Amino acid sequence: MNNNFQFTPSKTLKVIILLFLTCFMLVIYIFRLFSMQITNGEAYKTQSRTISSQISTLPASRGEIYDRNADMPLVINNDSFAVEVTPGEIPAAKYDTIMIKLAGYLGITKEAIDEKIPKSIRRSYSSVQIKTNVPFSIISNIAENKSDLPGVSWVSKPVRNYSYTTLSLSHIIGYVGDIDKDEITVLYNKGYTNTSVVGKAGIEKQYDELLQGKNGRELAKVDVHGRIISDTPTVEPPEMGKKLVLTIDSRIQELVEDSLGQRVGSSIVLKPATGEVLAMVSYPNFDSNIFTSDNASNLYSKLLNDSSQPLINRAVQLSYPPASTFKIVMSAAMLQEKAFPSSKTIECKGFLNYGGRVFHCHVHTGHGWLDLKNAMAQSCDVYYWTIGRDYLGIEKIASYAKEFGLGQSSQIDLPSQVSGLVPTAEWKQKKYHEKWVGGDTMSCSIGQGFMEATPLQLANMIAMVSNEGVIYKPHLLKEVRDPVTDEIIEEVKPTVLTESTIDKSVWKELQEALRYTVTDGTPQYPMNNKIVKIACKTGTAEVEPYSNPNRKDEQSWHSWLVAYAPYDAPPEDRICVVTIVEACNKWEWWAPYCTNIIIQGIFANQTFEESIKELGFAYLLEQQNTSRGRME
Repeated sequence: MNNNFQFTPSKTLKVIILLFLTCFMLVIYIFRLFSMQITNGEAYKTQSRTISSQISTLPASRGEIYDRNADMPLVINNDSFAVEVTPGEIPAAKYDTIMIKLAGYLGITKEAIDEKIPKSIRRSYSSVQIKTNVPFSIISNIAENKSDLPGVSWVSKPVRNYSYTTLSLSHIIGYVGDIDKDEITVLYNKGYTNTSVVGKAGIEKQYDELLQGKNGRELAKVDVHGRIISDTPTVEPPEMGKKLVLTIDSRIQELVEDSLGQRVGSSIVLKPATGEVLAMVSYPNFDSNIFTSDNASNLYSKLLNDSSQPLINRAVQLSYPPASTFKIVMSAAMLQEKAFPSSKTIECKGFLNYGGRVFHCHVHTGHGWLDLKNAMAQSCDVYYWTIGRDYLGIEKIASYAKEFGLGQSSQIDLPSQVSGLVPTAEWKQKKYHEKWVGGDTMSCSIGQGFMEATPLQLANMIAMVSNEGVIYKPHLLKEVRDPVTDEIIEEVKPTVLTESTIDKSVWKELQEALRYTVTDGTPQYPMNNKIVKIACKTGTAEVEPYSNPNRKDEQSWHSWLVAYAPYDAPPEDRICVVTIVEACNKWEWWAPYCTNIIIQGIFANQTFEESIKELGFAYLLEQQNTSRGRME
């Protein structure tokens, strides 16, 4: 017998170990197969689909913005492109040469491209966006040389074009920019991505989600390295953002801008019966189109550092002492509280002694004996100092001020606004750790001291007088429309912001006093108008001297005018106009003239040039640097 085939103990042990290892590996394989196919099958199927599909985003065009007639585009989209690079498609040996060529076409440096495509991702087949807002002419050059630029592609990415001719709309419309890290953190769950363009200010920011639209998708089959292996991708087209129709009337907006001119300040035209803003101008302004330019960052920094603050919307983002316009609130409080008879007179000698201090009226020789109507018309400080200090007190004054909407948000549909200030004794104690004194009450009684309000708040104040006790929430959005069918999706209805408990008789007496101010008061010349009857109140707010070397020795005043017209029309047919010209301008008491020009242009359907000619104000343009001295 041949013993070569006999098992020895050592050989038997080796066979047993081998069989055990084989069985053990088989068991592990079976278990793993079971886990992949049964236990985790769905997860791997999903992963398989992800791996085998490449999704490209097709950016949606932002919705367009129109004026109230829906026929004047204020913001449209210009055709533009974004250039992308797929690093994995570029031969490593030719990377630098190709990127230098691409940088030359795009007008940027190769280093700028390298920052977006670091060495760690240069074998990736995921596209990287290199530059946006690339015009068709450059894309044509790239396309003609595509054989020399492997891995370079482009997609359509429309760019915002602010097509309005008046720069004063910049504060209303705002502007857009690339999404930043803080914004993507907040907006990621709403479908925003790292390449999204978002509103940064104004309507663009306030209604960004409506304007965004819905991005489309292009799905293509790729191999494990990300290379496209299908010539027939599946396309889900993008949906354009909603069309917004604003309450702004382009003709009136241009008229207001021309009337204010290049004077630091603002002017507002409001429909009191609905809260619709027909015009809102703030100067200085800026060009929203700079934010889509190649030099956007530098231009933005320049605007940000400009001491005149052109990015600030002075109509809602700055508050000022309301000055004598606040006498409207004081008169309403006096009448409603029956604190002092409106027919009873108070003597103005031109000054008032109180607390060891002499308070001077703006007419130093005095107004004589005045009742309420004449005190309002002549804007007598002594009259209202007396009423505030002796008959009302700060708590009642503050209560009525808040009833008129002061000291609180106007709730206009803009992303940023201030609330102004209505001071009280408690506020002063907390703020300055000082006791409220009678002199504080006197200052607030004529809209000075700690009292502050925005131009929009004063527009609401005069609207309440026109509406006899109701303020409607001011708004800039009129309608939301479908971008394809132009069908109205949503229409903004008037919403009550504040409703007063003041008696109807009080409003009638206030209205008569404001009309009397035009016919027999201080602004009777600048507010004289043959087309329409106006009711108004002036205001001249004394402020700290501006640090202008040309005005060191001059006293500084803001010039206010609040008005509504026609006086003899129902509220639904009226408009309210509020203008402030800041003290940094050469003093010319321009607010009354500006307001009358606006009202004339609106109701006579005239341009700025036609209005000033009709009103006899043309000569003022030649003398606008002439100082007029203080007037009330």
